[in-house]
Amino acid sequence: MKNLGDMMKQVQAMQSRMAEMQAKLEQATVVGQSGGGLVKVTLSGKGVMTKLDLDPSLLKPEEKEILEDLILAAHSDAKAKAEAMMAAEMQSVTGGLPLPPGFKLPF
Repeated sequence: MKNLGDMMKQVQAMQSRMAEMQAKLEQATVVGQSGGGLVKVTLSGKGVMTKLDLDPSLLKPEEKEILEDLILAAHSDAKAKAEAMMAAEMQSVTGGLPLPPGFKLPF
């Protein structure tokens, strides 16, 4: 039974670290950009877009499609950064705990 008690302590510690990580991610931000910095998208660590910054030179009716593409590219860049940040945080929380392939926390 000693092993079960130790395992329960480890699970409780991991739950506590998960809650801390989630709070940290809510405060963190990442910035993605495209068009050489003409379009910038800011996302929270949870992936919520909080800011969009457009260079005034892009605000021309004939540039509409280019602007749309640049916004999508900047959002994708920011999302990839947010996911990488979350993966790094998860690795520190799980402490190298071997999880099955494709298993993601939090559920």
